[in-house]
Amino acid sequence: MAHYDVFNGDADGLCALQQLRLANPKSSQRVTGPKRDIALLERVNAKAGDSVTVLDISMAQNYAALQRLLAVGANVAYFDHHHAGDVPAHPNLRLFLDLSPTVCTSLLVDRFLCGASARWAIVGAFGDGLFAEAMCYCDALNLTRAEQCALQELGECLNYNSYGDTEDDLCFAPSALHGLMRSFPDPLSFISENRETVETLKTAYSHDIARAKSLQPVTGKHGLVFTLPDAAWSRRVSGMLASYASQKNPDQAIVVIRAKGSHSYVVSVRASRSAKRGADQLCREFPTGGGRFAAAGINDLPEVRLGEFLSRFDSWFSS
Repeated sequence: MAHYDVFNGDADGLCALQQLRLANPKSSQRVTGPKRDIALLERVNAKAGDSVTVLDISMAQNYAALQRLLAVGANVAYFDHHHAGDVPAHPNLRLFLDLSPTVCTSLLVDRFLCGASARWAIVGAFGDGLFAEAMCYCDALNLTRAEQCALQELGECLNYNSYGDTEDDLCFAPSALHGLMRSFPDPLSFISENRETVETLKTAYSHDIARAKSLQPVTGKHGLVFTLPDAAWSRRVSGMLASYASQKNPDQAIVVIRAKGSHSYVVSVRASRSAKRGADQLCREFPTGGGRFAAAGINDLPEVRLGEFLSRFDSWFSS
């Protein structure tokens, strides 16, 4: 029987899979891609008796494919923290869902494994922007300040690497990164033994985020609006700019609008860190929108609806 690991290519998806395969090694077909490439179950052709593990992709965006897999007799374990939509009841489906704004998929897997690889969960949480939660884990494990910084930097670099319209925009394909990670029970050892890979990510991230930080946002009453051009560097850094701006301006909502060709935009939204709610609901008002309470996005916002979106963003976070 075949097994499939289907996972978001960001830090959270990578670290969730890392924890599971350290606890339960198995040969699998890996299905992943850039962060916004989430309709991944469509690519899985499992048969009766095959097993599928799904990590960090919205069930709402994969509902039809999930139904198909269950109908042919595949066994599915689903770990996620995004808006789920309708959740099917089926004996072959094991669900591990938690939509709380203080949870990511890496922390869900850590809970499932009773802390077996908690340092990788910390990397995933840092990468997913859950800084307070990641620091609580660091404190519980009595990590030094240097160790905390190293895990945070790795999480941010892994997450940075996931942003792009295609894998050509990324420094490394997510599947290749998992191949490098999978033999390391401790992320600190991974950093030590893969210095060239980590330095490549750090250098690229530092260069791109410096360019992004030089941009001046439009300041409104309740939020900051950043605009980015359609370029490889901006495709890589758009999500990380949203997270960085959110950390620096915790009482304001953040939106990063990145041109996508000449007639549409990719949008990243962060609710204010003091509220941590509403980002997903706002984005789901538009086709291709989704996410979670505190962080969400729209994959393809038509140019003709940009003004409508900005008006909704302003009114949404003023209420």
